[in-house]
Amino acid sequence: MTVLKDIPEKWFPLVLPFNRKKKERVHGRKSKKKQTEEERKVKANDREYNEKFQYASNCIMTSKYNVITFLPVNLFEQFQEVANTYFLFLLILQLIPQISSLSWFTTIVPLALVLSITAVKDATDDYFRHKSDNQVNNRQSQVLIRGSLQNEKWMNVRVGDIIKLENNQFVAADLLLLSSSEPHGLCYIETAELDGETNMKVRQSVSVTAELGDPNNLASFDGEVVCEPPNNKLDRFCGTLYWRDKKYTLTNQNMLLRGCVLRNTEACYGLVIFAGPDTKLMQNSGRTKFKRTSIDRLMNTLVLWIFGFLVCMGVILAVGNAVWEREVGSLFQSYLPWDPPVDNFLFSAFLSFWSYVIILNTVVPISLYVSVEVIRLGHSYFINWDQQMFCSQCNTAAEARTTTLNEELGQVEYIFSDKTGTLTQNIMSFNKCSINGQHYGEVTDPLGTQPKRLDFTPFNPLADPDFCFYDEKLLESVKVGDSHTQEFFRLLSLCHTVMSEEKTEGELVYKAQSPDEGALVTAARNFGFVFRSRTPGTITTTEMGQTVTYSLLAILDFNNIRKRMSVIVRNPEGRIRLYCKGADTVLLERLHPCNQELMTITSDHLNEYAADGLRTLAVAYRDLSEDEWEAWSESHRFADKATDYREDRLAAAYDKIEQDMMLLGATAIEDKLQEGVPETIAVLSLANIKIWVLTGDKQETAVNIGYSCKMLTDEMTEVFIISGHTVQGVRQDLRRARERMIELSRARDGGKADGMEGWAEAHFMGNGYKEGQGGDGAAEGREGKQLQCTPVPLPPTHVIDSISGEFALVISGHSLAHALEADMEAEFVSTACACKAVICCRVTPLQKAQVVEVIKKHKKAVTLAVGDGANDVSMIKSAHIGVGISGQEGIQAVLASDYSFAQFRFLQRLLLVHGRWSYLRMCRFLCYFFYKNFAFTMVHFWFGFFCGFSAQTVYDQYFITLYNIVYTSLPVLAMGIFDQDVPDQRSLEYPKLYEPGQLNLLFNKREFFICITQGIYTSVVLFFVPYTMLSDATQSTGVPLADYQTFAVTTATALVIVVSVQIALDTGFWTVINHVFVWGSVGAYFTIMFALHSQTLFRIFPSQFHFVGSAQSTLLQPVVWLTIALAAAICIVPVLAFRFLKLDLKPQLSDTVRYTQLVRKKRRKPAGCSTGGAWRGAGSLSEGRLSTRGGSRRSGYAFAHQEGFGELITSGKNMRLSSLALASFASRHSSSWIDTLRRKKNIQTHTPSCASGECSPMPSSVTGSVPPLSNSSSVLGGSLETPIEEETVSTPALNMQTDPSSFIQTPAALASSSVAAAPQGSAQAVSADILTTTTVRPHGIDSAGGVTFSLGTVQEGLFGCRSITSSTSASNSPSPTSVERETSHIE
Repeated sequence: MTVLKDIPEKWFPLVLPFNRKKKERVHGRKSKKKQTEEERKVKANDREYNEKFQYASNCIMTSKYNVITFLPVNLFEQFQEVANTYFLFLLILQLIPQISSLSWFTTIVPLALVLSITAVKDATDDYFRHKSDNQVNNRQSQVLIRGSLQNEKWMNVRVGDIIKLENNQFVAADLLLLSSSEPHGLCYIETAELDGETNMKVRQSVSVTAELGDPNNLASFDGEVVCEPPNNKLDRFCGTLYWRDKKYTLTNQNMLLRGCVLRNTEACYGLVIFAGPDTKLMQNSGRTKFKRTSIDRLMNTLVLWIFGFLVCMGVILAVGNAVWEREVGSLFQSYLPWDPPVDNFLFSAFLSFWSYVIILNTVVPISLYVSVEVIRLGHSYFINWDQQMFCSQCNTAAEARTTTLNEELGQVEYIFSDKTGTLTQNIMSFNKCSINGQHYGEVTDPLGTQPKRLDFTPFNPLADPDFCFYDEKLLESVKVGDSHTQEFFRLLSLCHTVMSEEKTEGELVYKAQSPDEGALVTAARNFGFVFRSRTPGTITTTEMGQTVTYSLLAILDFNNIRKRMSVIVRNPEGRIRLYCKGADTVLLERLHPCNQELMTITSDHLNEYAADGLRTLAVAYRDLSEDEWEAWSESHRFADKATDYREDRLAAAYDKIEQDMMLLGATAIEDKLQEGVPETIAVLSLANIKIWVLTGDKQETAVNIGYSCKMLTDEMTEVFIISGHTVQGVRQDLRRARERMIELSRARDGGKADGMEGWAEAHFMGNGYKEGQGGDGAAEGREGKQLQCTPVPLPPTHVIDSISGEFALVISGHSLAHALEADMEAEFVSTACACKAVICCRVTPLQKAQVVEVIKKHKKAVTLAVGDGANDVSMIKSAHIGVGISGQEGIQAVLASDYSFAQFRFLQRLLLVHGRWSYLRMCRFLCYFFYKNFAFTMVHFWFGFFCGFSAQTVYDQYFITLYNIVYTSLPVLAMGIFDQDVPDQRSLEYPKLYEPGQLNLLFNKREFFICITQGIYTSVVLFFVPYTMLSDATQSTGVPLADYQTFAVTTATALVIVVSVQIALDTGFWTVINHVFVWGSVGAYFTIMFALHSQTLFRIFPSQFHFVGSAQSTLLQPVVWLTIALAAAICIVPVLAFRFLKLDLKPQLSDTVRYTQLVRKKRRKPAGCSTGGAWRGAGSLSEGRLSTRGGSRRSGYAFAHQEGFGELITSGKNMRLSSLALASFASRHSSSWIDTLRRKKNIQTHTPSCASGECSPMPSSVTGSVPPLSNSSSVLGGSLETPIEEETVSTPALNMQTDPSSFIQTPAALASSSVAAAPQGSAQAVSADILTTTTVRPHGIDSAGGVTFSLGTVQEGLFGCRSITSSTSASNSPSPTSVERETSHIE
């Protein structure tokens, strides 16, 4: 677990009193403590002494209920929901005869259904918690009781007990290791359940107790431990052992934590320090912060509005009742008197108000919340079941770890990503090195043949057969006995914390705490310096075939402040030497002055490695005399035994000895990019999602990460570097960046932005910054939103919003610390959010979380954080949505996340497919839900004016009960779970489809009012059409139809038919389930209605079923069906007309995508007419690293911010790309995909049109003015030599099995501006533009119809070509093609 900074208190009290008491309640602590525990005292083998402190037992309880408490506690929790309490209140009102015009079951049936479903879900979850608790609590453990070992259940273990553990057993509680079967009191543990890391770790007992291996000796052990109170810090423990009048310092290296597994150790004994809920495992199992979606918050607001609307309707009808009773009702008092206790019209109005509150309560739908949860659960299962998000390499499927955030996945605007293990594979390989100024590892062959891999076996039988290295010069240098080279690899074989396991002679398995250390030790192993084994005081190696044992005098631990580690060893000759490796920024400044020339050469090599995206370390040594060692050893012992500020004292001692070192060289490790990372980032960027990389890397490495991932491109207008060391310096850098952006935007727009110019002159003329490296390419600039609360002058909102062009920002950790200060937040956000990409380098885990929080605070945008390590947990928890990558750094990020999967590339499918669909489905569900409930309920309101405001219901009470839970529930659930506007392939092809969710266009307050307006309109039609038609209608026998029961059946039937037809119109994707639910609900209505109106039920319950025979007599009349048909037509025809007009005049992007798909299907021709290999060969390039980029190079380091015993985590970046991504960025001057498209557009713009009015086909390939991409293929997937081609003939059907990641290769994926940039007023323009998307396609995607419209039209009409091309005048832009031209050509 990552520790952000040291805490100087004595025991690091990290648990507040409130949280402490809360923990006790959660875990079933029976007795209360008088005060918060400040320190813990534990005496071995003395339960009576320990029990007086009332420490927790080892029994854990994560469940919430038992058989007795489940019902009351669960109901209490459920009635804390406002909606449930509201309906309970209504139920109580309905039990009052004077105000209830509905039977009580009309409310209690839906309420009981909702409560039951929730209770079953809670009971199921708690059952599994009980099952898990019982399984853990009943595990057996051997406890030393009265001198003998006895088997006890874990729940019966107490603080102060001594436990025996055997190999492969789980640790029962947090133990102080007393002795072990291994020499020197060592034992090995695996902490996968604790922190997810599968590497073995070593623990060692205090030397004085190491020999107490016999139970008899341990039975007499009566030592007392005084230590820190329970806390959640996994990597820290501070305490003291008092025994036999001496005291011994205890650290985390002496502790075995609950959840660990004993490995490779026959047996060990430990003293229980923390038990049950006090263990660090349980202290870390606190509940994750509850996250709510924006739709949840809006829904709660709307429900309050609806309740207010309900009250208003009740007041209106109550006033009407008062007026009617006074003016008209008084005339009927002689034979229709008021019911007691009503004695005047005002009291009648008061009771009428409550009666109408009961009748109209269905505008606040009780089934809304449970329906939402069911839909979200379905969406979560779709994510879990998605085979295209399953990683076969690691056998890991995507997992939705929460069901509450699915629709928010469709609204993400900012992604904050870790680098190592998230964008990269976190699989390290030793790639290059610099030794004594000599560079090794770069193998160039003028003939271009593949270099030959070195075979180490003849030279070294202990070599790792999987190790790859190609530079033979380094191996020759080792063989000839070069002293510097051998010392270099000797350092790598000694300066580490790797554990070695030798299964058979020569078969070594290294267990490293970080992949970097494993790579370095493996490199030393292959070059003849083999690390064999270690003890607490020795390290054994095999050097050039000779076994050598070094005395290990000290390990100078790594932490995120030191960024280095050292070991002090004594060789067999007695010479003492300190070996150190670490970040070059901290190590180079500790060198002896005589290293100046070598340091300059090595720094150049380090910069070259960083420019190649490699992870770098510098290595050095220092010889120590016996006197120096003795003096330092004494000061180190003093610092180690200190009980206050111990870590600060140790750091000072380490710093004192790590001076005047001699430089040996530097290492460079390659961390390969994950598959599909560049393509994924490109697609997400086109969806208007801004991606920020937050990494611990040095600046140069971070910049090259950006280029390798396509966050940064050569076509960007400018990349700004913020590197100020003071608040004023950072403020000045940010202002300069904004001035430059405004200046370049003004130049692009031809000086149109007068307000921009005035602001720039007013605020920036005095800073003297007029220089900049402007790029000649350009693309869109994401609109920035002005912040209101800032003490420094910021540009007006319209100025920031009008910034156009592609900009990027790179900011270092020390500058970010100033930028995140209260008075600088607005300045930072204003500048950063105007950029397309932001890279924060050398950031701490705390800063990662702070960056997320500041964007949430100022931009009010949905944020997503993705990471794979413990140092990403704070960022993941801070973001609206947290995504964990199950990679090499354990599972802590996954455990803290809301969603998890194995590869970063799955993120585009999670957002663009599942997220967009979830948002679309939820919005359609809510719109329809509110519509149908208002259409149903408002009929009562209109009826009130015709029934003397008597609170008489329109419908049969059973219809009121069943309407929401039977007749209309399943169709809307089916739509909410299965609906989709376009297939998943189209969602990936057209990233702009994602934008409505970001802008919250599909469900907002405006859409809500439109829905309820439509519902009110439907209710007016459903009431007044039957009322008018039936008032003078008669049966064939002459009997009038104008009776209450006939009107009720007619209106109810019309309502069910209208809402069923409406959901049929709203459903965009029909499945068998949709058909069954929609038409089955209509059938269920008629079946249930005929059953409820039957003679059979009336005879059994004559007082309950008053509508006997009404259905049969009413529905046999032709005029009733005419009335129903007329009402349905008046309700549905305007909706159809409006939708057709909207589709024709102002279509959405999804409409045009569907239209294109329809055209393709209609015009599809037989296979065999493929256009050729324009998009073939995406995988033809071999993997290679980007060539070295120009620009400044600075030294860097490779440690991330994770602290532990010698744990070295490096931070760097591999520049190896897939063949698809490599070509576009092979060199700084290579042709890019945007550049290619720009030239392509210019050619198409000048293509002459046919005089006949029918467009001639485009040439099959573009030659001449568009040179083929020689050393870089298009990002669209083109091969190395083949240029982009136009499609001129029809091709076979779409291959629906194509890999989703390839869908970014369509022209739609080249867009990067808003759909709003297209001419919205013209359906012809949009339709023309969307049809042109078939002109350029990826390999495996076919199309039909011979569509030949220009790619430039696609860019301008559909995506806004100005945002992805360089500054062009209006005269150069192609005019949109009309629908008539398209249609004539297609047909």
